[in-house]
Amino acid sequence: MNIFHQLVEKPWVGSDNPAIDGGRSFDLSAATVGLRMFLCIASVLFALLVITYADRMLFEDWRPTPSQWILWFNTGLLIQSSIAFQWSLFSIRRDRVDNAKVGMLVAGLFAVAFLIGQLLAWRQMIASVEFDITNPAVAFFYLITALHALHMMGGLVAWRRTAKVLWRSPNTQDMALRIRLCATYWHFLLIIWLILFGLLFSDNDNLNALLVLCGLR
Repeated sequence: MNIFHQLVEKPWVGSDNPAIDGGRSFDLSAATVGLRMFLCIASVLFALLVITYADRMLFEDWRPTPSQWILWFNTGLLIQSSIAFQWSLFSIRRDRVDNAKVGMLVAGLFAVAFLIGQLLAWRQMIASVEFDITNPAVAFFYLITALHALHMMGGLVAWRRTAKVLWRSPNTQDMALRIRLCATYWHFLLIIWLILFGLLFSDNDNLNALLVLCGLR
């Protein structure tokens, strides 16, 4: 009887808590909640990719990915892009609209440069004497970089819309939220890229240590 009472209980009826009566339990914008949900889904996608990559490395025909020096340069570009987004957020929160515009512009340029660099890395891989399409590591290289690039291009759509609003009608309070969401997404992509970049050119010991640390093994 007690269990049935708990199942049919409606705690929001007659409650003195204004947050419950108002239908809000926490103060987050819909855009923030949507971004966090998307980041959770993307995290699961990349986590499954890491697990699949780790399992495939255990096969006897596995050979490491040929090293690509340009990826180090591209990683630097992505770091600079993330820093520029953070600087833009720092500026808009202090009503420095001009500095925020510069930060947004620089962040976008570094992001586009990163994608161009990834295309060059693909061409460099094909031109490499170690290139072998039957090598599963090479297939993973293209799959991983392509998935990450797709997420980058989606982020650039949001960056373009945010920059457009910033240039036309810079409401600092609204822009702070927009730029913060862009910065959060870019920091997420940077962390994901650093993990994937480390996996692509790591040996089995490094990968095993990461999986143990994440509780996956």
